[in-house]
Amino acid sequence: MIQGLCDPDFERVKEAFEANFTQRGEVGAAVCVYADGRPVVDLWGGMADPEAGRPWAEDTLVAMMSVGKGMAALCVHRLIERGEIDLDAPMALYWPGFGQAGKQAVTVHHVLSGQSGVLFADTAPPLSVLDWDAMIDAIERQPPEWVPGSRGAYQSMTMGFMLGELVRRVSGRRLNAFFQEEIARPLGVEYAWGLSPEQESRTAPIIGNPAHDTVKAFADPSTKLGRAWHMRPKGTQFYNTPGFRQGVLPSSNGHGNARGVARIFAALAQGGTLDGVQLLSDPEVEVARTLQWDGICGMTDRHYRYGLGFFLNSQPLAPMGDNTRAFGHPGAGGALGFADPERRLAFAYSPNFMCAGAGSGDRCTALVTALYS
Repeated sequence: MIQGLCDPDFERVKEAFEANFTQRGEVGAAVCVYADGRPVVDLWGGMADPEAGRPWAEDTLVAMMSVGKGMAALCVHRLIERGEIDLDAPMALYWPGFGQAGKQAVTVHHVLSGQSGVLFADTAPPLSVLDWDAMIDAIERQPPEWVPGSRGAYQSMTMGFMLGELVRRVSGRRLNAFFQEEIARPLGVEYAWGLSPEQESRTAPIIGNPAHDTVKAFADPSTKLGRAWHMRPKGTQFYNTPGFRQGVLPSSNGHGNARGVARIFAALAQGGTLDGVQLLSDPEVEVARTLQWDGICGMTDRHYRYGLGFFLNSQPLAPMGDNTRAFGHPGAGGALGFADPERRLAFAYSPNFMCAGAGSGDRCTALVTALYS
């Protein structure tokens, strides 16, 4: 059932991965760990598509949900480092239409740090979440929920659109093209918004879990998450539609696997460079993982620690070992990728069966616990 490689020093991760299948209801998944710039765990197993009888393969892809927000933030940090974006400049300097409805003072820093107050897109038409222009228009019209900079929140729906449009306005390239050209291809990883037909054929369907708190909140318009995502189709089958797989929805539909995401975070765990490919400089990595707020999130009412476009280690919802400065991004359903620069470690996990409850769930937590044990 389990295939791949595992260094003997990391055998506990393999044992935990096997136990996920035998004890914790895992269906199909992959886990990857880099240490000192080399892969020491690269395992996969189970069923990618139980209904079709298709096993999880070495190159299986899956929607890793909000892990993509971290990938979008990485693109913005590259532009900041090149001097093309000023972290403290108003968003409207680069995106004039953003500067309306009380958002004139919202800076790039506010957006990256989750302190913009721009959580919703109330005027977005029903079922328009895959219509980029409609979503951008609705975000332009949306007033902030509080004085920008006064409070932190996980910008669950808006973050991907705001960062993606910022990248497009500054670089002249759509986010998916920028990411492929500047990060994925140079580093040799497979992660994308907007899949090709060949990639779709290798994608594992998402298996919903009625006990997953975030999906339940999406379906309830009385919740803040329900309000934020009112323009998406209801239910988890949306994740398995051609529209979702082929569209560009950077807050939710980045498709990849543990191997690719771990390799990206492995570069960030080593000062921004891996195998001669520099994603960021070491000083910019430090900027990205500087704590911006530590407290109750204004969107989810959960306790998080947040940097600039990345979560900092937030036990138990976004578990990243015992280093408080480890940073990365979780995805709804249990996916997670993170870097621990102090230990030169990177970790990623990509399942198809969504976890129960809030946060990364018991299967992801077991893997991280095993890694640090």
